[in-house]
Amino acid sequence: MKPYKVTIDTDKCVGCGICSKVCVAHNIAIKNKKAEILSDNCVMCGQCTAACPKNALSITGYHDKPVEKSGEIRLNPDDVLDVIRFRRSIRQFKQTKIPKEVIAQILEAGRLTHTAKNMQDVSFVVLDKRKDKLEQMAVNIFRRIKPLADIFSPMARSNKIDDHFFFFNAPIAVVILAKDKTNGLLAAQNMEFVAEAHGLGVLYSGFFTMAANASRKMKKAMNVPKGKSVAMTLVLGYPNVKFLRSAPRKKLDVKFM
Repeated sequence: MKPYKVTIDTDKCVGCGICSKVCVAHNIAIKNKKAEILSDNCVMCGQCTAACPKNALSITGYHDKPVEKSGEIRLNPDDVLDVIRFRRSIRQFKQTKIPKEVIAQILEAGRLTHTAKNMQDVSFVVLDKRKDKLEQMAVNIFRRIKPLADIFSPMARSNKIDDHFFFFNAPIAVVILAKDKTNGLLAAQNMEFVAEAHGLGVLYSGFFTMAANASRKMKKAMNVPKGKSVAMTLVLGYPNVKFLRSAPRKKLDVKFM
């Protein structure tokens, strides 16, 4: 038996057809002035349940109920652009502990992120008490490959791999797991916005992500489920550096066709 199922309360349904129009699977029809599910061929995206004006549709199997929207929520476009414009990767962190409720909101942003085919395949590993141990495992991997990297990269030669090469003494790191990497990266972006709204600095650690995906021991230590890989690692903490202006960017490259 499938854990999720779309159900229709026919007493509430008025046959308006909105659910049928928003159904991406074209799996709802209006018959005898009532909505009807045509088959089990459904991605359980919840579009129909979110759009029904009478709240006549629901999906069983989820632990939380839909949140009612009380009004239009719109961000100021200029504020959003400024957040993006002044955003910097942080590598200097204060040793201030991040409140649990802030971490919870950041994780919630990842959980709520849309996913392809409604896979909802994204999960998280918060590195806190075991952060130093996992970082050391990654450091050991990079120290072994550094001599080879030094041959081809001047940047690699100038970098010293110390014990805090990946996390820079930040309080925590969040490892984002997913079956589809794009879904994990989308979650990371939303999580960054919430983190920055709380005054946190964020670093996308591609190096740690690379090491974790290359190491069976690291995957085992983080209990990475079969079929998933590390999509990205977010290093989080209150920044110990203040940037006073935006960084230069190339001019817009776009074609309108």
